[in-house]
Amino acid sequence: MVYRQANRDPIFENRFDAGRQLAEKLSAYKNEATIVLAIPNGGLPIGLQVALALGAELDVVISRKIPIPLRPEGGFGAVADDGTTILNHDLVRDLKLTPSQINYQVAGVRNEIQKRSIFYRGTRPLSVVTGKTVIIVDDGLASGYTMMAAVESVRRRRPARIIVAVPVASELAVRKVEKVADRIVTVETALVPKFYVSYYYRFWNTVSDDEGLKCLKEWEMRRFKTRG
Repeated sequence: MVYRQANRDPIFENRFDAGRQLAEKLSAYKNEATIVLAIPNGGLPIGLQVALALGAELDVVISRKIPIPLRPEGGFGAVADDGTTILNHDLVRDLKLTPSQINYQVAGVRNEIQKRSIFYRGTRPLSVVTGKTVIIVDDGLASGYTMMAAVESVRRRRPARIIVAVPVASELAVRKVEKVADRIVTVETALVPKFYVSYYYRFWNTVSDDEGLKCLKEWEMRRFKTRG
């Protein structure tokens, strides 16, 4: 177990550096029938580095937290792009959320996911994952619910196995996600009173949609050059 203080030096320069470090932990999957699915937007720089290092396909799986009413920085679950919904039932109970409040928040997230799916995919269908090793990546795991929704969604598409890979994760999130994934790979797992993914990065920024799309285009360009 890693105990980490918030004032310690970051272990990643940025998401691209984190992706390169994470890829080293995934070398066993190099040149297999593997596809990397990144959770936008922060997971895309990570996914780009992992996919390039492994010679794997790259695509997105869109999963978003369900914001708490009047406290949108927090979440009480997550929704994936096929409608899969995971709720933090303990938090829902503590917040005394009504079914109508839950449904309203979920509907808003689904609408946002639909817009993002159109942005990233257009009319392109979902990548085929049947029988493949799927590596789902993000820039970190705090609560784990966004990743859990992504895993449950992808599982319905019948992959051979699902590997969750993130540069850093809280021990609490790992315990939750390992119940639905076949394996979890991290560069560092931490048990701290308050966990923030940003603490582990020297340079932390919000990844824009355009920056996320640029990662997918860069992967396409490099794949084309390799095949050529």
